[in-house]
Amino acid sequence: MKTLNEIPVGGSCKVIKLHGQGPVKRRIMDMGITKGVDIYVRKVAPLGDPMELNIRNYELSVRKADAKMIEVE
Repeated sequence: MKTLNEIPVGGSCKVIKLHGQGPVKRRIMDMGITKGVDIYVRKVAPLGDPMELNIRNYELSVRKADAKMIEVE
C-alpha cells in the first residue's frame, strides 16, 4: 500500500482509497480528494510539512498526517 506522503516532489498519482473515519475522512473529501482523482505534488515545505498539491485545477496544502490516510497508485 502506497500513500500520498510517499510521492516525491514533481510526482503524480491517482487516489485509490481514503482511510480514516468520521470528520477526518469527510474533511479530506470536502477538499476534493476523492477516489479516482489525479494529484500532482508541487512542493513540500522545508521541514516536510505541509505538502502543496495540484488537484482539480487548484492548489491545496495538506498535512503529512492527512496524506498518510490517502492510498494512491
